[in-house]
Formats: sequence, structure tokens, C-alpha cells
Amino acid sequence: MSAAKSSKQAKRLSPEASRTLALEAARELLIESGPQAVTLKAVAGRIGRTHANLLHHFGSASGLQRDLAEYLTQGICRTIGQAVARLQGGDMPPRQLADLIFDSFDQGGAGALASWMLLSGNEDALNPIVDTIHKLVDEIAEDGHADNHLHEITLELVLLALGDALMGGPLSGSLGLPRDTGRMIAERRIAQSLAESADKDG
Repeated sequence: MSAAKSSKQAKRLSPEASRTLALEAARELLIESGPQAVTLKAVAGRIGRTHANLLHHFGSASGLQRDLAEYLTQGICRTIGQAVARLQGGDMPPRQLADLIFDSFDQGGAGALASWMLLSGNEDALNPIVDTIHKLVDEIAEDGHADNHLHEITLELVLLALGDALMGGPLSGSLGLPRDTGRMIAERRIAQSLAESADKDG
């Protein structure tokens, strides 16, 4: 169901539900029209709320974008956390996990949003993304925050996915490489990481 609601329907929502509805509408606008379309006015119009109501929830346009980045990343990390568990259990091939991570930053709009926020002067733009990914890594790591290997592979994969979302197409094309080369590199690194973990446990 679309995030668009009538004013009458929206008024029956709790503050938290209303905020979530606004974030979902913002996510739709991001995917449909790009980061520049994510404005308080546009989101308010989509859910039948006023500009003042959105200001109450987010404080400013940059606040909306920051909260949207956190909202997107929380969803990404939930999905990736479940996928990593399947990968470790042998129920998911490395390429499927690589595709999941890359699609989250590309088709899901997280990469474009982060870039737009930085260009717009939102200096804390990446904080929600960084903090959420950090929390996920600590949760799935066997040694928690001390698991440097998992931190390193996560950094590598996120940077690959983020870079691919922003300029993977033009760069791979100019180098004469297939469009999915970044994903292939990520697939190899995930497989290598699994092999290293197996050797360590063995």
C-alpha cells in the first residue's frame, strides 16, 4: 500500500505511527524521484499532513533526511543480518549476499541520499548509517567489537556498494568491465572471508 493517506486517516495515527508514515513516504519519493525530491512539503502533501506537522516531527529538511537515512539503514541492516545468518549456515551463496548489499545502496536509494546530504552541507549525514552498520557488525561478530576481521570486511563491502551506487556504471564502462564487476569483487571477498573463518575454526 502506498504511503499516501487521507488527512482523516492520518489524524487517527499515533505520533510514532505518523512519523513512520512520513518516513515511508519519504522513502517512496527518494526511490521515485531522487534525493532532491525529499522535502518537508512533498512528504506532507503525500500523506495529507501540513508542513508544520512535519516540522514538529523532524525539525527541518535536513532532520527529515537524517532520519530517513537512519530508517533506510535500519531496514538494510535487518535484512543483511538475517542474510549473514543464512550465509554462515550455508543457506545463501556469497553472490546473493553481495547483491543484497549492493541493491540496498543502489535501488534502495541509500547511496544517493547520503551523497545528496553531504553535498547539501549536512555534516552529520553519515552518522545514522555508520552507527547502525556498526551496531549490526558488533551484534553478529563472534567477539563483538573486538572482531577486527569482520569490521574490515564490512568496511570494504559497504565502500564497494556505496561507490558502485554512485559511479559504478560509468566507471566500469570506461574501464571496459562488465557492469556487475563490483558485485563480483564483493562476492570473492565474502567467499574468501568464509574460507578464512573456516580455517580459523578448523
